[in-house]
Amino acid sequence: MLTNKGKYGLKAMVHLARLAPGETTQSAEIAAAEHISKKFLDAILLDLKNAGFVRSKKGPGGGYGLAVPAERIVVGSIVRSIDGPLAPIACASRTAYHPCEDCDDLRACAVRMTMQDVRDAMAAVLDRLTLAEMVARADAARTAAS
Repeated sequence: MLTNKGKYGLKAMVHLARLAPGETTQSAEIAAAEHISKKFLDAILLDLKNAGFVRSKKGPGGGYGLAVPAERIVVGSIVRSIDGPLAPIACASRTAYHPCEDCDDLRACAVRMTMQDVRDAMAAVLDRLTLAEMVARADAARTAAS
């Protein structure tokens, strides 16, 4: 399940993707526009910066912007950088695998197999969708509703 931190990270990235290339904005503006606590958002933006998705500029005219074009940012990478592996349980993870202590037969565990399917389905969506496509989908829906 996506945590609030992951959800807010995606909302912040969508906000930044809507800026003109090279433009920056203050975290307070993102927080107000996206209904996120500024303190919480600052921590999220730091994670996104450390992951290489966001750049920051200090001083007058400073703020946050995308470090990479939205067309080159895969949504699954954003989610993993904030929330970690997509798998709902550790024994179904590809990147953070850890066997369950209570499992007698890992290969025949019905729960593990089901959670691997969940992980694979999430990855199939999130790893083929770019941030730019995510923004375009939302913009198209907004236009269609007006």
